[in-house]
Amino acid sequence: MDTGDTGFMIICAVLVLLMTPGLGLFYGGLGRRKNVVNNIMASMFMIAVGTILWVLVGFSLTFGEDHGGVIGSLEYVMFTGVDVAPGDNAPTIPFVIYAMFQMMFAILTPALLTGAIAGRMNFKALFLFAIGWSLIVYYPIAHMVWGGGFLASIGSIDFAGGNVVHISSGISGLVLCTMLGKRLGYDQVSYRVHNIPMVALGATMLLVGWFGFNAGSACAANGLAAHAFATTAVAAAAAELMWMILDMVTNKKPTLVGACTGIVAGLVAITPGCGYVPLWAALIIGLTASPICYWAISFLKRKLGYDDALDAFGCHGIGGIWGGICTGLFASQAVNPSIMCNGLVFGDVALFGVQIVAILVSIAWAGIGTFIIGKLVNLVVPLRVSERDEKVGLDVTQHGERAYPSFNGLDD
Repeated sequence: MDTGDTGFMIICAVLVLLMTPGLGLFYGGLGRRKNVVNNIMASMFMIAVGTILWVLVGFSLTFGEDHGGVIGSLEYVMFTGVDVAPGDNAPTIPFVIYAMFQMMFAILTPALLTGAIAGRMNFKALFLFAIGWSLIVYYPIAHMVWGGGFLASIGSIDFAGGNVVHISSGISGLVLCTMLGKRLGYDQVSYRVHNIPMVALGATMLLVGWFGFNAGSACAANGLAAHAFATTAVAAAAAELMWMILDMVTNKKPTLVGACTGIVAGLVAITPGCGYVPLWAALIIGLTASPICYWAISFLKRKLGYDDALDAFGCHGIGGIWGGICTGLFASQAVNPSIMCNGLVFGDVALFGVQIVAILVSIAWAGIGTFIIGKLVNLVVPLRVSERDEKVGLDVTQHGERAYPSFNGLDD
């Protein structure tokens, strides 16, 4: 056991946890004034639900002995055998620290998809949905990728969660927002960002936490963690700069919301390959992520007519897919010798092929699983709030609270 690695991983776990309230502020600022509390709560309650589920069965179903290539066993139920002794997954740190680090991913991921359904989902339904989604979508995909399941067995790679976190949440957000339908007046009302400083604060917390997210996925304070840290910084910076350029080209002014969105797009796209691709490739990934996500948010959403309220699919779904493709293009054994072969740009085809398979499997599993869970939850409690509740706002109707109790003007 290494005390340096242990300390490093504890810090990284805390940084990943920081991302969940950061996401709440990011979504809270992007949404409408009357839904701020609900948007933040949609992230914050995941800390409680995600933690309890993970300890009860989540870690076991994800990292327990493989069953059928899609799910783990129940050997670690209630953290049985998860103690301070090192485990096979990370031999230089306590097994319980590895489990805690992975738990932070399980907390954050279902929170990500709530951006797609902001402003109209019944909180009781969201509570039940988060439980079902973790059990049916997140744990199986995480097991298939990281727990020795099917996707790991064919050689696909996902360093910090392109498939597990971003594709799963982005696709699920798209399916769920389609099931809910558009917000009232979506085609007539201009939905404006209500608190830009809150967006910037949330994005900053996400950026800081993401270094723990990506560098910590090396599971040790080593050169690979340093490389993941560097690629993360480069991709985020490149994507932010590119989004500002896109704002200048289309709107003649750079926007703070656009810069923050660009940072998130770059972070999403580099996540699956941060520990596999060279630093120069991280620059390309960041520069290309912003135009692709920008296109999805500004054109694809309008063209297809779905109401992805805070662009969870546009950033996480599209960005995650692009990141997985780029990992298959640019992954290098010189950076990480553990991979089956080099990426497509280095002349090998096999890795690129299995990356495409992994992306398609993740899309199908998340999409079908979300549809099934949504239908089941709707049998118990309506997925969507009433028209009156939506007009009044979810802060008051779902939580009995107001983010700005002294405000008496008309809501935007």
